[in-house]
Amino acid sequence: MPQASSLFIRLEFRLAERLFHNRWLLPRSPRTQRLTLSLFKRCAEAGHPDALSVYGHMLLQRSLSPHDKARGARYVMEAAHAGDIKSQYQAATIYEKGCAQYPRRDDYAVTWYARAAQSGHSLAAERLALAYRVGELGLTVDADQAAYWQSLVHQPSERVAA
Repeated sequence: MPQASSLFIRLEFRLAERLFHNRWLLPRSPRTQRLTLSLFKRCAEAGHPDALSVYGHMLLQRSLSPHDKARGARYVMEAAHAGDIKSQYQAATIYEKGCAQYPRRDDYAVTWYARAAQSGHSLAAERLALAYRVGELGLTVDADQAAYWQSLVHQPSERVAA
């Protein structure tokens, strides 16, 4: 039975993605938006890594309530720990800026930026290059490290992982 529920969750997530990205499938009505968010929420609560990332990011960026923002941050962190590159970058920004649930921690931000950059996230590599260039995030100015991270900015992920 767990396989059937897992398959159902994956299908729900694919439907939510299609509703979110394809305007031609259904018109963008409040009802369609509620359905899409409901599907993302169900999938995230079931632990679907991509849904944790997408729905967490939505809550974190678009919610007005501190409770929803905190839940969004928690979902993003879960997805980051599961290996989602976009969520790793978002986790770094959460720790860089800080929030109620995750206070500012430059060392954690650097760790998450490095994980994301080494997996091919260009913005994370760019942020680390800048941090080493000017001495931000608790890092000392280091031209060699800045050059290393800058070299990863536009490389495809296969070359970065090697």
